[in-house]
Amino acid sequence: MCLAIPGQIVELVDHEPLTRRGVVNFSGVRKAVNLTFVPEAAVGDFILVHVGFAIARIDAQEAERVFSYLRELGELDDLNGNSDRSDDGVSSGSAPKDRT
Repeated sequence: MCLAIPGQIVELVDHEPLTRRGVVNFSGVRKAVNLTFVPEAAVGDFILVHVGFAIARIDAQEAERVFSYLRELGELDDLNGNSDRSDDGVSSGSAPKDRT
């Protein structure tokens, strides 16, 4: 099953319409996300992200409700366990793992 995860935009790193990207905070884990499908999204907004693409803006209460469910299911543990480094080099603050 595929799942969209809520996160909060903390930085915009590319403003071009077709390659618009930002850094998104997922309950302490930061990843680069494509924002092309949500051109109205700005720093501070909460969004739903599916496979690296923001697909919708949501309000803060909805985001917290989803995070509460994910915590209950233990799914945030999986996200945090794979959060050392994204493919494009956005780090969660930990040292990068050796990928060889």
